Amino acid sequence: MIFMLRPRSGASQWVRRDEFTFSKPLEVIEYVDGYGNLAQRLVAPQGDIDIHSSVDVETPELMDTDPNAGFVFIESLPEGVLGYLVPTRYCESERFSYITQDIIGGANHGYQQVSTITEWIRNNIEYRPMDGEALLSAEEVRQQGHGVCRDLAHLGIAMCRSISIPSRLVVGYLLGLEPMTLHAWFEAYVGNRWYAFDPSQKTLTGGRIVIAYGRDSADVPVYHLFGPLPVYSSMDVTVSQLSD
Repeated sequence: MIFMLRPRSGASQWVRRDEFTFSKPLEVIEYVDGYGNLAQRLVAPQGDIDIHSSVDVETPELMDTDPNAGFVFIESLPEGVLGYLVPTRYCESERFSYITQDIIGGANHGYQQVSTITEWIRNNIEYRPMDGEALLSAEEVRQQGHGVCRDLAHLGIAMCRSISIPSRLVVGYLLGLEPMTLHAWFEAYVGNRWYAFDPSQKTLTGGRIVIAYGRDSADVPVYHLFGPLPVYSSMDVTVSQLSD
């Protein structure tokens, strides 16, 4: 079993307390994957296992925005960002070039293009939470016309990459999300830094806890189960604001 259940401190958050426990004594090996995410691997014995993760995290009340953040030419991108330009399994950006050009129109290159893409998805693809058992590609989501937060993020990523703006998937938690569960949004690299965009929400609210980053959903599964018919039962999520 491989899990991604523990957030890391970084530029957008600070982990003040972290508790990670199992209902049975287990040997757990933790490592950092190629995208900088904390992952936990273990060999599970037969029978049921309950996993409990509890964290206190300091996050911004408001997300950073900058409509003037410009497009970064590929030759000027950091090497660690280049991998977020290419098509991937669920973000087949090579299929979106003409569609995206029509959508962005005369928007200024950079942040405003991403903002225009996000707004188009919000207005044209119906957000249906708790309706995403099947993993869909960005093109499948566009044709279907609806999806969960992950699907809308995949579409935004594919469109951004189609116009050479690096984009990545973010998986985590959002304060006040209804219904409360894991959440996904995306980030785009403009103005020499990453900015968050969330086409599934009416506004870009703060109170976000990042668990993992990746090129698409294949890179950021909360759990991987291997072996003879392992069964995942359920996951309960609670996010609340703490007083100082």
